[in-house]
Amino acid sequence: MFRILKERLHQKYRTLDYPRVQPQLSPRFLGRPSIVPGPCDTACHACLKACPTGALELRADGPVLDMGRCLFCGACRDACPQGKISFTGEHRLAVRTREELLVTGAAAPAPEQRGATAASPDAPEKSPRDLRLFRRSLKLRQVSAAGCNACEADCNVLGTPVYDLGRFGIDFVASPRHADGLVVTGPVSENMRQALLDTYEAMPDPRVVVAVGACAISGGLFQDKHECRGGATTLLPVDIYVPGCPPNPWTILDALLMLTGK
Repeated sequence: MFRILKERLHQKYRTLDYPRVQPQLSPRFLGRPSIVPGPCDTACHACLKACPTGALELRADGPVLDMGRCLFCGACRDACPQGKISFTGEHRLAVRTREELLVTGAAAPAPEQRGATAASPDAPEKSPRDLRLFRRSLKLRQVSAAGCNACEADCNVLGTPVYDLGRFGIDFVASPRHADGLVVTGPVSENMRQALLDTYEAMPDPRVVVAVGACAISGGLFQDKHECRGGATTLLPVDIYVPGCPPNPWTILDALLMLTGK
């Protein structure tokens, strides 16, 4: 016991004062993509050929990158001879609508403004739900629907002292009957489809759904495989999309705080 206390004093305070203090991520971290405005050379399709998931589309006004399919591998950046695609160090990637995952040459909205377009009075049918009910307490059930354990590991690490998810009133629970929301990882294999639906149905209303990772959003590398269902978005009403392969733990934490309005 004394050795444990001595080590605890030696390590001191490890929890970051997030979100008031932003984390210092590695320079190698690939965050939100950035695209230089303007059309591409129509004869060049190097980025399309390099992308393993078909996340890129070439339009008349320039390329469009779908973060819901992107693996953040950087292959398109390395392949583009014009240098039109780059990756920033921005970890706050979660959004509330599928359309917000599309990155173009237009200026990216500030992280604090995510969801503002969807919530505008001009588009009430796309307005996100008011989730302030979960501001003080949010219990989540996580389902790995044929995931590779990368996204699952980054969800699990949120319980460590560095991230300390519990200080925000957010916890993962064992039973869907005790949960307010469902966190889905993996491309949703056919063998996991019914289990995922049963878990969702077992949760009481109002319930929320968080799709974590490219697989859960679009199927990722497995989107065209007949054994998979193309992610949770084809089966469940998703409230928060968390892109990445896997998303950084800070990205997932930011998404959960965004969900609760914090």
